[in-house]
Amino acid sequence: MEKEFDAGLLDRLSDVPAGKYLTICRPLGCSEERREFSDLHYDCSTKLKTVTYELYPGISLSFHCYIGDRFPCRHAHGASVLSVDHCRRGRIGWEMKGGLSLYFGSGDLSFHYTDKCSESEIALPLGYYEGSTLSLNTALLCRSLPSPACEAGVNIHTLCDKFCKERESVSMPADRWSEQIFSDIYDLAEEENQAAANLPLLKLKCQELLLALDRAEPSCLHSPDPHYSRQTEIIRNVHDTLTAHPEQRITIEELSRQYLINTAALKRVFKDVYGMPVAAYMKQFRIKKAAQMLRTGDASIADVARSVGYESQSKFTAAFKDVMKILPTDYRRQY
Repeated sequence: MEKEFDAGLLDRLSDVPAGKYLTICRPLGCSEERREFSDLHYDCSTKLKTVTYELYPGISLSFHCYIGDRFPCRHAHGASVLSVDHCRRGRIGWEMKGGLSLYFGSGDLSFHYTDKCSESEIALPLGYYEGSTLSLNTALLCRSLPSPACEAGVNIHTLCDKFCKERESVSMPADRWSEQIFSDIYDLAEEENQAAANLPLLKLKCQELLLALDRAEPSCLHSPDPHYSRQTEIIRNVHDTLTAHPEQRITIEELSRQYLINTAALKRVFKDVYGMPVAAYMKQFRIKKAAQMLRTGDASIADVARSVGYESQSKFTAAFKDVMKILPTDYRRQY
């Protein structure tokens, strides 16, 4: 799908050169921040940035802004660190140890122990990702959990086992309470020039999140398996075939035969990876591509419609208005 980035995302990546990964750390009890670029090599279309606040001994909060397709991820966290990830915008997938794949999108939470992703590959199916990570060092926190979580009787091992028992990787939709807490956290994080002043508020929100997770009853947990992980590679190939030929109407059955995957699995895994069913995704892709052609070229609307797979101009017009909320003639005139 054509990559359309939020202006705020581009602004937050303005200090990152193409093909670079910038990490910024604001250590506990230190007013000076540490800035460094990763020594790994990335595609020139990739720009990555992570800002980490160490809030308490054993608790840190990181904010991620990523643009790209795929890139390697390396870190040295131990097996006792639980990562609680929240997706704000976009979509992300981890190819973890043991052949596990975990994909989640806007409004979703994921839980995994960081030994699973210490040597992993990250995929961005939509070309971008904004999100955050709450890192909990269980070895430290079982000995000293900060208040008010401690006063509320939060047991860090019980909390971790509830979402990530036996060190599995899982994802689930955020509930109403945690979603509101994350919304407040992102608002604070965007005020980078107020980082020092906002640190106490981030600490409070972190405590609030721990209490919300402790009281939450997890539902709709999705746990990956190696068989599913092999299917995700097939689905990426299916996606590339579809998007390389938007003028063609390739059926699910044809794709199923070509890639030796049954139709039910194809539809299910495609939705897991790209966040929507095949037909809905391709409708969005075709219309976004058509919008780009209307903005930058002088082909007739009928020719644009045919180039993205619509033989009927009336059907194209209806689909364009449904996606873009404007008629293609008005869109071209406006842009």
